[in-house]
Amino acid sequence: MDIPQFELERWLDEYEPDADLMLAESGVRSLPADRFDLDVGELGYVIPTDGKPEFRAEIAERYGRDAEEVVLTCGTQEADYLTFMSLLDEGDHSVVVSPTYQSLASVPESIGEVTRVRTEPPAWDLSVDAVAEAMRPDTRLVVLTNPSNPTGKYLGPETMRALYDLVADNGAYLLVDEVYRMLADDPHPPAAALGPKAISAAGVSKSYGLAGARLGWVVADPETADAVRKWKDYTTISPPLVGAHIARQAMGDQEADILEANRAHATANRERVADFVDRHDLEWFEPTGVNGFVTVPDGFESGKEFCRTLFEAESVVLAPGEVFDYPDRFRIGFGLHTEELEEGLERIARHIENRR
Repeated sequence: MDIPQFELERWLDEYEPDADLMLAESGVRSLPADRFDLDVGELGYVIPTDGKPEFRAEIAERYGRDAEEVVLTCGTQEADYLTFMSLLDEGDHSVVVSPTYQSLASVPESIGEVTRVRTEPPAWDLSVDAVAEAMRPDTRLVVLTNPSNPTGKYLGPETMRALYDLVADNGAYLLVDEVYRMLADDPHPPAAALGPKAISAAGVSKSYGLAGARLGWVVADPETADAVRKWKDYTTISPPLVGAHIARQAMGDQEADILEANRAHATANRERVADFVDRHDLEWFEPTGVNGFVTVPDGFESGKEFCRTLFEAESVVLAPGEVFDYPDRFRIGFGLHTEELEEGLERIARHIENRR
């Protein structure tokens, strides 16, 4: 298994430690730990190691599934990874909708073959017909993020139903990373609710502002969920005890308050970025979530040049479009604290004006 370097993570590792402002972060500003009960007693494993049955049942109810179809993981990244390892054998073919988070293409590509279906601006619409053309008799999996990372495009129920029917009719699985879904003002039904050939991966990192909890989950048919459990025994064994304890509180009595506040925060900050984009004659698709995929300003050759020179001049980190295979763009995260976003936008504006 030969896997490529994770370009986004290497970029952040190079620039984030010395930066004043981090506008490449892709989640909502983190919640303080002191709003939760942190007393878990002894710091042992979560038992059973796929997650406490009561919590899994609560999550399963949201998807119209049973507790046995839910596996708790160490974040959504592990949920995605374990699903790939469970479903794909050497040489299997996958279709991946792009742009996307790199691991959703790189991991299946390291196991078998991948055909990418590119979506394009300004609307980043997905053509189900294009997915059909990309599929082969040996296609095992179709993969996408919804809402999209990095574009913020949120595909509606009709598109998702048509996509599911296509995938299921061809005997494949549909894997949807939905870690930003709960930031939508009116979230659509999750992918796993479409039917047994759909798999949802999600977690509390992004929508709930709990990246440090490292708590995610896979919702899949019983056979796939059992395979995920088997693979998890070889990775992290159990989900994090403290993270699961916090996540259950965040998805329980505190959920309505957390999501209302996070959605309002995302909306207000998105409006600030929209004004910035308009003032500087840039283009983007106004996103669901807290990521925007913005065109590189005039005077810069590429996303990497713009982001590198911005760091050197203003100590601000953005994510270049090259790490998503779209070099004429950059990703900005606007879920951070508002005062930090405003300061960051001022520095970016100064850098753009100094180049003109």
